[in-house]
Amino acid sequence: MIFEYIIVGLYTLALFLILVYSLLQLQLVLHYQKAKKKSPQVLKEPAEWPKVTVQLPLYNEQYVVKRLLNKIAQLDYPASKLEIQVLDDSTDASRAHTEQLTQALIQQGVNAKYMHRTNRENFKAGALKEGLKTAEGEFIAVFDADFLPRRDWLKKTIPHFSKPDIGVVQTRWGHVNRNYSLLTKIQAFALDFHFLIEQVGRSFGGHFINFNGTAGVWRKTCIKDAGNWQGDTLTEDLDLSYRAQLKGWKFTYLKEVVTPAELPVVLSAARSQQFRWNKGAAENFRKNFRTVYKSKAITATSKLHSFFHLLNSSMFLLILLVAVLSIPILYIKFQQESWDLIFYILAAMGVSTLLFIYGYWISYREIHGGGFVSFLKFTGLFLAFFSIAMGLSVHNSWAILEGHFNKKSAFIRTPKFDISSSTDTWKGKTYINKKLSVLNSIEILLFGYFIYGLYSAYLTQDFGLVIFHAMLVFGFGFISFKTLFSKA
Repeated sequence: MIFEYIIVGLYTLALFLILVYSLLQLQLVLHYQKAKKKSPQVLKEPAEWPKVTVQLPLYNEQYVVKRLLNKIAQLDYPASKLEIQVLDDSTDASRAHTEQLTQALIQQGVNAKYMHRTNRENFKAGALKEGLKTAEGEFIAVFDADFLPRRDWLKKTIPHFSKPDIGVVQTRWGHVNRNYSLLTKIQAFALDFHFLIEQVGRSFGGHFINFNGTAGVWRKTCIKDAGNWQGDTLTEDLDLSYRAQLKGWKFTYLKEVVTPAELPVVLSAARSQQFRWNKGAAENFRKNFRTVYKSKAITATSKLHSFFHLLNSSMFLLILLVAVLSIPILYIKFQQESWDLIFYILAAMGVSTLLFIYGYWISYREIHGGGFVSFLKFTGLFLAFFSIAMGLSVHNSWAILEGHFNKKSAFIRTPKFDISSSTDTWKGKTYINKKLSVLNSIEILLFGYFIYGLYSAYLTQDFGLVIFHAMLVFGFGFISFKTLFSKA
């Protein structure tokens, strides 16, 4: 009986926290809808354009570096006011290739500088900090290797620094290969929600938002005032964002300015990106939330949003807990008929799923349009997204635990392969991780476990969780199949 109490207690706590999180997400949706009614801010061009340094942190990017440098060289901005820093930490043959491309730009009259470090100390944060020492610009734009800014990008962002307390201008990510595969579709689906609903909602509500590591501009004095780039977390962008806003700097988010980028097309690449984001968020919770909580300048509502913002990734851990415990819950429910009221309350907490569906539909509709056919497509994509996200929950939960328990690991960059159309292929290219891990074995075991969950519905004649278990079977099945058979 004690064991049953523990299971039900943990299950209830996890569902309750997910419900609270969904209610806060609903508030962001409502903020987004209010923000949509406001006309976009139109600013005049400055009488004199300020000096801008564009930093390009690179590491072994042989497939996309030429594309990136071409795009940066084409930016429409006064040549005398633009500096390009190629911050190349590469350790393979791409180093020589990147240096040659940079020298070619210099010969064409572009103010570009190639910088190579003999070590990767503090990884991306270290490269950005090193470049900042000699950066000529008053403003620092940052682009990862797979981003393709449009020609007018700087002229659309720099005017928003007209107020001296604006420290960052962040733009929305687009996706050049959204429809390449189911994997890219669900990544785009999730990122669209973040960049439309979460970023706009937090900005409109006056809560902390974050620089997304790329496709944004920093005021150089803001970076230095906030303590500069630091490499003690895997998400240096989130870390500096919080430290800057704690110092009183304001962030501007531009939903209308979209910067296209390439989504990971290989599961191992998507895993490494998810691992870094999730672990880094947990590390930032340990590092920064205590300061947020103690601050008298931050409202209680903003503190609550910051709590769940920094713990956003930890939802994977709660979802995995709910999933694993859901099968014992079926049998406890079957045996303990006197507990019916408890299970009715637990079922009611399932409204969180409806709130998530509503929020993601608002995001999807903004990009793809409304209507019945669009909603049907959305429903299929939401089910696939949620299923595969649950399939990744073991891997992501491990990352979260490492972050919370301060286990240090290297910054593993996400490999990109110059994929923008359905005819492009990643097969046969380098940078692909082919190693299997213990976590992969656990995912395969959970695939079988949730098949048993479907059988349990038949045994108990309780089909209330059958859709949930079917999604788990699909999610863990998809991840297991891709892990075992989709190797180059």
